[in-house]
Amino acid sequence: MSVNKQKIQDALTQITLPGGGQNLVESGALQNILVFEDQVDIDLQLQNPTLQARKKLETEVVKAITSRVSEALKVKVNIRVTSPPKQEQIKGNPIPGIDNIIAIASGKGGVGKSTVTSNLAISLAQKGCKVGILDADIYGPSIPIMFDMEGARPLSVNVDGKSKMEPIENYGVKVLSIGFFTQKDQAVIWRGPMAAKALNQLIFDAAWGELDFLLIDLPPGTGDIHLSIVQALPINGAVVVSTPQNIALADARKGIAMFQQESINVPVLGIVENMAYFTPEELPNNRYYIFGKQGAEHLAADKKVPFLGALPLVQSVREAADIGRPAALQDGSPLRKAFDQVAENAVAQLIARNTHLPPTKAVAITNMVGCAAVNV
Repeated sequence: MSVNKQKIQDALTQITLPGGGQNLVESGALQNILVFEDQVDIDLQLQNPTLQARKKLETEVVKAITSRVSEALKVKVNIRVTSPPKQEQIKGNPIPGIDNIIAIASGKGGVGKSTVTSNLAISLAQKGCKVGILDADIYGPSIPIMFDMEGARPLSVNVDGKSKMEPIENYGVKVLSIGFFTQKDQAVIWRGPMAAKALNQLIFDAAWGELDFLLIDLPPGTGDIHLSIVQALPINGAVVVSTPQNIALADARKGIAMFQQESINVPVLGIVENMAYFTPEELPNNRYYIFGKQGAEHLAADKKVPFLGALPLVQSVREAADIGRPAALQDGSPLRKAFDQVAENAVAQLIARNTHLPPTKAVAITNMVGCAAVNV
C-alpha cells in the first residue's frame, strides 16, 4: 500500500495540542512519521500531559488518520513526555516601591515575635516612616488581632491595569495577612506548596505602594515558608526574637544559623530579648528574671551578632495586643521608650548593613533623622 506522508501530516493539523491553541504540526509536537506498508508510526513529544489527555490524544490521532487517509492503516502513536525546563527562582525579586525588607523570626513559638513585629512597626511609623507588615505566619496569623483588624477584608484596586489587593491600614501601618481570608475558627490545613503559593500572592499581588520598611512576621522555626521568603524577596536583614530561657535560646540558635547559611546568606541585624524581666506595678524598682537573665544577650555575644535590646514582661503589653492597640502607642511610657530603642538599634544595624554589604537595591537607608529617617 502506498501512503502519502503529506496526507498524514495534513490530517494531524486538524488536532489541537492539549492545553494550547496550536495543532500538532505547528506546535512542534510532531517529531516523525514512519510508514511501512500499512503500518504508520507517529512520534510525538509533549510536555507533562495528564494521563487522560494523553489517551485522548492517541485516540484523536488514530481517528484522524484512518478517517482522512485510509481506514486500512494500522496506526501506532508513540508519545515521549518531557518536563519543561525548570525556571530557577531568582533570589531577591524586588517589590517596586519598597526600600528595605526586614524578616522578624524566632526559632520557637510563644516568645512574642508578632508582638515585637507590631510594636517595631508602630515605632518606625511614629518616626515618620512608611511601614508595612506582611504576616507570613500562614498557620497562626495574629497580626490582624494586634492591629484591631479582625474580620477586615482587603479591597481590590486597579494598578496599571492589573487587579491587586490593597493592604489594610491602621495606626499608620499597612498590613496583609492570610488571617484576612479565613474565618475566626477556621484552621489553615495546607501543605507547603499551597502555603507558599498563598504567600506569594500576598507578596506580589498586593498594592503596597511606597514603603520605607516592610516587616515580615515569619512563623516560628525554620521551614518551607522561610525558604520561600528568602528565595522570593531581597531580604535586607533579619531580627531574631527570643526569651532568655535556654529552651528558647536553643531554637534561636537554629534560626540564626538558617539565615547565616551560605545558600541563604541574609545578614542578622541582631537579637531582641523579649520577656527579659518582670517588674510588678506596685514594685517599679524590682526586676524578677522569670525566664533567666540576659540569655539572649549572651547568645548575641556568642554568635557575634548585635544585641538590639531587652523588653520587659509587662501585663499591659499583652492587654494592648489583645485589644488591638500595640503598646508602642502609649505616649511617654517606659514601654514605648523600650520599643523605640530596639527600633533605633535595628535601623542602625540596617544602615551599617546597607553601607558595608552589597545593596539589595540601588537606594538604601543612610541616616536616622526620623524617616525623615530614610533617604529615598
